[in-house]
Amino acid sequence: MKIFFWLGIFLVFYTYLGYGILLYVLVKIKEKFFPVKTVPYAEEYPEVTLMIAAYNEESVIHEKMSNCGTLQYPEGKLKIYWVTDGSNDKTNELLATYPNVSVLHQPERKGKTAALNRGISFIKTPIVVFTDANTMLNQQAILEIVQPFVNPKVGCVAGEKRIRQEETGDATAGEGIYWKYESTLKSLDDRLFSAVGAAGELFAIRTDLFEIMPEDTLLDDFILSMEIAKKGYKIAYCKNAYAIENPSSNMEEEEKRKIRISAGGLQSIYRLRSLLNPFKYGTLHFQYVSHRVLRWSITPIIFFILFPLNLVLLWSDPSSLYGILFILQVLFYLSGFLGYRAAQKQTKNKLLYIPYYFLFMNLSVLKGFKYLKDKHGSGVWEKAKRG
Repeated sequence: MKIFFWLGIFLVFYTYLGYGILLYVLVKIKEKFFPVKTVPYAEEYPEVTLMIAAYNEESVIHEKMSNCGTLQYPEGKLKIYWVTDGSNDKTNELLATYPNVSVLHQPERKGKTAALNRGISFIKTPIVVFTDANTMLNQQAILEIVQPFVNPKVGCVAGEKRIRQEETGDATAGEGIYWKYESTLKSLDDRLFSAVGAAGELFAIRTDLFEIMPEDTLLDDFILSMEIAKKGYKIAYCKNAYAIENPSSNMEEEEKRKIRISAGGLQSIYRLRSLLNPFKYGTLHFQYVSHRVLRWSITPIIFFILFPLNLVLLWSDPSSLYGILFILQVLFYLSGFLGYRAAQKQTKNKLLYIPYYFLFMNLSVLKGFKYLKDKHGSGVWEKAKRG
């Protein structure tokens, strides 16, 4: 039990903090001995398609199209496609009022992955940029996200996801803190070897690298980008191209999203199981397992086992060390509970929201097992409401 306990502590620390520290050190060592070469800007910008898969997005159509109108890119080289499978509100009616926008609609709703699979056959440009209807891009997003493709080894470019920070007392503030940390890890991953996956809010690929995905795929963005990485291409990270999104309207809505992502993570581990071969994928395997696999599988389980195991060890060996660790765990769970109570009362306390959101994320992983079982064979999911 002692061996399992200490291995568990190491695993939890490594998954959530240790990997980031190790990654930072490895990047510094690499860049000291192998300085980063400056990649020249593209002399001529390629034609690009901005693809937006949407389901019943009438409330954001005008804002999204206004945002698209501000995007800086050479005239005539940016095409906009909306794939609106199953939409039965005013989405298509509103889009019809905008010139130079192609709308690919079919009445049947089969989910986002099916929509992307269908929509890609209409794309003729060498680069396709994916974004969500409810996320707004910075003006230089398209200009910036195409730059890494100057390197022929780059097959996918992940943009940065940012959560609009609102001065509210809701614990969804933890979502913003989480994504800031994620962005840091993605940047370091890129500098070491390759980013590990892309977020659907904003990413781009070489069109001819698109792989048709099973329609029940829950994390289309992650699977698509990692399939490209499996082919030997790099996933670059571009912080100067970013998508801004509102936080979930409340923690109940955020829970829907987190559970789906957790279930999608478990599904991805199986479907990308060839990446678990360290002899074939080397550094990419190391990054993938450290950054994604552990978070989506064994570490959350081990994390919740540590508390009762610590209690048993304290009972059988009442040493000061086990006592200190037990007290620290009690304080952490207590802080998480106080963060939960603060969220219910709409109290502004980001310090307490961090342990609360951490516990919330790991509980969502456990619930993801059931979600994956219940949703087996279906790519249709209920989107979380944003603030």
